Amino acid sequence: MRIIIVGCGKVGSSIASELNLEGHEISVVDIDHGAVDKLANSLDVLGIEGNGATYDVLVEAGAEYADLLIAATARDEINLYSCLMAKAAGVTHTIARVRNPEYTNDLYRIKEHLGLSMAINPEQTAANEISRLLRFSGALEIDSFSKGVVELIKVTVPQNSSIVGTALSRVDNLRGKVRICTVERGDEMFIPNGDFVINGGDRISVVAKPEIAAKFFKRISIAIGRSKDVILLGGGKVSFYLAKTLIKSGANVKIIEKNPERCNFLSEAMPGAVIIQGDCMDQSLLLSEGVEHADGIAALMDYDEENIIITMYLKGITKAKLITKVNNASFDPLLHDQNFECIIHPKSLTGEYIARYIRAMQNTGDSNVESLYRLNDDKVEALEFKVNAESRVTNVPIMSLNLKANLQIICINRGGKIILPQGTDVIKPEDTVIVLTMQKGLSKLEDIVKR
Repeated sequence: MRIIIVGCGKVGSSIASELNLEGHEISVVDIDHGAVDKLANSLDVLGIEGNGATYDVLVEAGAEYADLLIAATARDEINLYSCLMAKAAGVTHTIARVRNPEYTNDLYRIKEHLGLSMAINPEQTAANEISRLLRFSGALEIDSFSKGVVELIKVTVPQNSSIVGTALSRVDNLRGKVRICTVERGDEMFIPNGDFVINGGDRISVVAKPEIAAKFFKRISIAIGRSKDVILLGGGKVSFYLAKTLIKSGANVKIIEKNPERCNFLSEAMPGAVIIQGDCMDQSLLLSEGVEHADGIAALMDYDEENIIITMYLKGITKAKLITKVNNASFDPLLHDQNFECIIHPKSLTGEYIARYIRAMQNTGDSNVESLYRLNDDKVEALEFKVNAESRVTNVPIMSLNLKANLQIICINRGGKIILPQGTDVIKPEDTVIVLTMQKGLSKLEDIVKR
């Protein structure tokens, strides 16, 4: 696809990087010459210096022939106006980054008038991800498939778990209801077969319906209950959206924020939360507000360094689920070495969500990829296919398919019925099939079998 990205900041750069991996033809636009030059030199993209909300600049960027424009500047008004101007210049589809909660709430009123295909809010997206992690407090990561009907949940197996030392084929709880799809052991990654034996300390990804997953984890001694007492460090936009979601779910929410004006706003906007004015880096304050007894804590301050440092401190004094917001991906090696539990990258999440939307746009209904998720530090891909009648993998028992190595069919959605397939199951036309693979570049369902 031909795609124009307006805004070369962290969000725009993240989106450009994600879409560049997909092989799209990308133009980037920004008034900052340095930002344009940096992005154009680091990626295979065309850089245009100028105001992306003006007709002439959009035409220079190729708007007359573009399939999609993504407006990702720091200002919502410019993003919305850029999308409106892009439609006038001939762009077929537009996506706007919109952060202001007031605009987000009203967008449905004008979405059609603007010709807006999608609006995305990085902070809201991050809040949704954190909320899911707090729903299963023992989870390291959670990814949803088939519109949330099926979830892939990553957890650490404790040494005392009943599945330690047992081959997967002999774990009764797995058959037809739960599937262990990936295993991380140190720096090694496995897509296990039935003979694979689980060790204590392995990080496993499990696919199941949410209610079944909860029962399974309880049986194998993995504590994964919902976080009920949550403390949010920092009162920015992510905390705002997250607190609203948590309060609705019945959680007790406390927000610690340094800025008195922001505290006043939060107190008025969310009477269901306890708002504490104070410095989140003040250890005595954190102790007095009960961090030792909380079961969920999210470090959501403006500066990555503060979020990282306070998480390192909290790891030594609390057993709470710890979630750390980090915008700068260059910190990732440090966080990996320090064994941080859950890291949220709001900017990267935005790029991933937009890439998924674009894949759905491109899908022609002939078994192409509908959704693609990169998991386990990009070592594994989970692909969701819609099956057509002509596909040569239909009506053949899965055990008879000559599947490629390091690949597993983990789920079949048949008209809303979820099947975790066994060897005798078959794929049928109109099914949605989820495939997990360590091989990159699969574009059709037929690519799962050896030639």
